[in-house]
Amino acid sequence: MKCVMDTPLGPMLFEELDGCVAQLRFVSAAEGQTLPPPETELAKQTAGWLRAYFTGENPPVDLPLAPRGTAFQQRIWQACREVPYGETRSYSQLARQIGCSSARAVGAALGKNPLWLLIPCHRIVGSGGELTGYAGGLEKKAALLAIERQT
Repeated sequence: MKCVMDTPLGPMLFEELDGCVAQLRFVSAAEGQTLPPPETELAKQTAGWLRAYFTGENPPVDLPLAPRGTAFQQRIWQACREVPYGETRSYSQLARQIGCSSARAVGAALGKNPLWLLIPCHRIVGSGGELTGYAGGLEKKAALLAIERQT
């Protein structure tokens, strides 16, 4: 089941699979218009989580998640989930954390993250702190980090 959720940064596609959040990502306004609003209980809970997040709260991610990916991607995504709200880590730091020698491989795995915000890949930045590599666009990445720094 797929639906669209409105956020201050634009519509987000939500996909539920077997009672878990399988996908959450920004979509274009045109793509968002083709999807229904949230109707299932999990979709409504996820919409509530998004509302809390976008008002500057740090809601716990206690939704059932089912990101589909390789074992390597899963390791990277789990490490990314450990980056605290309002903080950032570099691709290199994340690579070292999991014993990987390639920051580029970390970036590639984060580029396949199907659960934007819930797996907070926007918190991963370049080694000098510069904003790089966000599938939703650097403008959205900057806005998400700004939301988290307001608290």
